Amino acid sequence: MLYAEIVLPLAQPTYTFAIPEGMSLAEGDAVAVQFGAKNYYTGIVWSITDRRPDVKRLKSVVSRLYSHPLLCREQMRFWEWVASYYLCTLGEVMRIALPSLIKPKAGSIEEFSDELFSPRQEHCLQLSERWCDETLLREEISRIERRAPRRAALLGDMLALLTRGERVVPRYQLPYDAPLLLTMRRVGYLESLYRPRRYGSFHDCPFILPTPSVAQQRVIDDIRSSQQAGVTTHLLRGITGSGKTEIYMQFIADVVARGGDVLFLLPEIALTSQLIERLERVFGERVTAYHSKLSPQRRTETFLRLSQSEGGEIVVGARSAIFLPLKHLRLVVVDEEHDQSYKQSDTAPRYNGRDLAVVLASLVGGNALLGSATPSLESYYNTLSGKYAYSELLERYGDAVPPRVVISDTKRALKRGERRGHFNLELKQAISAALERGEQVMLFQNRRGYSPSLQCGDCGWSLRCPSCNVTLTLHRSSQRMECHYCGHTEAVPTACPSCKAPLSMMGFGTEKAEDAVRELFPEHKVLRLDSDTSTSERAYRDIVGEFERGEADILVGTQMITKGFDFGRLSLVGVLNADNLMLNPDFRASERAFQLLTQVAGRAGRRERQGEVYIQTAERDNPVILWVESGDYVAMARHELAERQTWGYPPYSRLLRLTLKYSDSQTLRSAAATLAKRLREHFGGRVFGPVEPYVNRIRGEWIVQILLKVEITSSVARAKQLLLSRLEELASIAEWKKINVTVDVDPQ
Repeated sequence: MLYAEIVLPLAQPTYTFAIPEGMSLAEGDAVAVQFGAKNYYTGIVWSITDRRPDVKRLKSVVSRLYSHPLLCREQMRFWEWVASYYLCTLGEVMRIALPSLIKPKAGSIEEFSDELFSPRQEHCLQLSERWCDETLLREEISRIERRAPRRAALLGDMLALLTRGERVVPRYQLPYDAPLLLTMRRVGYLESLYRPRRYGSFHDCPFILPTPSVAQQRVIDDIRSSQQAGVTTHLLRGITGSGKTEIYMQFIADVVARGGDVLFLLPEIALTSQLIERLERVFGERVTAYHSKLSPQRRTETFLRLSQSEGGEIVVGARSAIFLPLKHLRLVVVDEEHDQSYKQSDTAPRYNGRDLAVVLASLVGGNALLGSATPSLESYYNTLSGKYAYSELLERYGDAVPPRVVISDTKRALKRGERRGHFNLELKQAISAALERGEQVMLFQNRRGYSPSLQCGDCGWSLRCPSCNVTLTLHRSSQRMECHYCGHTEAVPTACPSCKAPLSMMGFGTEKAEDAVRELFPEHKVLRLDSDTSTSERAYRDIVGEFERGEADILVGTQMITKGFDFGRLSLVGVLNADNLMLNPDFRASERAFQLLTQVAGRAGRRERQGEVYIQTAERDNPVILWVESGDYVAMARHELAERQTWGYPPYSRLLRLTLKYSDSQTLRSAAATLAKRLREHFGGRVFGPVEPYVNRIRGEWIVQILLKVEITSSVARAKQLLLSRLEELASIAEWKKINVTVDVDPQ
């Protein structure tokens, strides 16, 4: 009899089940098993043996799911690497790797079914019956081309299809905006229809790629040379607007022409739709989106289809796409590789999508291409040590020139009486000038809400969250005070409950900045883009689309406005308060402030006119501000790397952060102190803490952290083993068993 080691979507080790006579199973197969008295789970067969485990009672596999394995051997090796490196179980990897519909928890076996998805429906457009006559259509184009040139152009494209014997075209192949297409349907030129999306073999299809500039071609040649030399990871530092995407396309075309798969990772879900439109114009139906905002049905359909694909796929997605079953993966592109969004911090495994991309490419014998205008210092260090190849692209594509950066001194403006509200006079004048020229303005403030807190000027009282040790933020649009950690809300207090004095608003967020802009420029339309206004992907796209079409003049937003946008009329970017970016108690604060300010500056003037960037700061001589002003990434990197080497921070060490949470603060502190003491027996001065973080209570639980620093020359694997043994000792003490302990490897 045969037995299967099976991974279940639980924070548990693998479990052994008997394989019934006549059932054929292979490694990587999905199966239904009963676990416990009442529950059935999907499991993944990890290994098969003929040795019975030493247990009295052994359950059998109930049924095999699907006609093919869900995972190939390379993917199983990848899961094992993730579990080992990030100190979690294979079951925890399974929980985040598979779509929810593939891993149901059911009360009966009848709830399991292979019919978990239907083919994806594709939005298409076709000419209405009346306009399928070529002669009539030509006459209509001639009649409307002077008064409605865009309608005529669209009908011309449909005429070209009609002459080739085609009538239906996928929506993504028409480079026209949604309002025009809606109008064309309403007046009767076009009709919508939906059909199953067609997939097939793409190996021999030709691609019409954009012609690279001389600088781009030099980078392309460099990357090809490094790949031929056997260097699997290449870092491309290309300034904003330099055309990194066009370079990516060259290598994507190389891979899919040979039948390989490509994974293209982006830090934000919202950016995928813009990139997909660009890629689909070149690569057509090969392009597939995958991220958490898609419906469970759509994610399941994509996963199962890719597990049977014969290659030639291009998947664009956020960090979770790293776990898709691309059996012919040959290239992983990581755009904006420095971005913090690649780090999964909430649940195990707490992985970094960028780092996993490099590992996965190595495991499958492919290549990883990392790109950013401001690479992470860890990646840049890897180029200095020879681990990664490196190229630079330091000129903008076409005729665009880098923006002019102006540092606006807030302290000086206050002394001279040249500051009104949140605007220095020179920024206000620059906004007025840009609007008079018919250009657009983007304003960045790194806090949402109206005011971060309300405070009594007499006694210092402020309204705090009852479950978290933070002040509540005023949101004027909802007239509520809100906790940004647990979501608790309260009514806005009218006065201080202690002394009845009036309350003052402390600081400002995007909502207050939006009101200030409306007051200064009442004749211009203002939009706000933050997590309060973009509550869905559709809401996000509506705001971005409205600004992109020129229907609004000013866009106010948080970090969401700093990434990936290319607005033709945007000539001015203003940073309202750069100081709060540089005051974080984090060894990465300077690096991240430089990255964020450089990224937001790069949104300005991406056409023939030079853009302007105004950065308001009270620290005019701060090194970060000077580096941003000169655009000197290398100077920033050298300075920060030297400091980190002195103090032993990454990339010269590896960090492991232990976070302990419990409802009773005294018990928690006692347990943390004991754990730190025992860790010091092995690691000595490499153990820091326990300390309370800035926000030391969330959702009713107190928080304490311990940091373990391991030199890059030491064995991280050995350090992890010792750490796990000490954590097991802590869990064995009865009074501390309920303390929640998480380990974050390479915390960000």
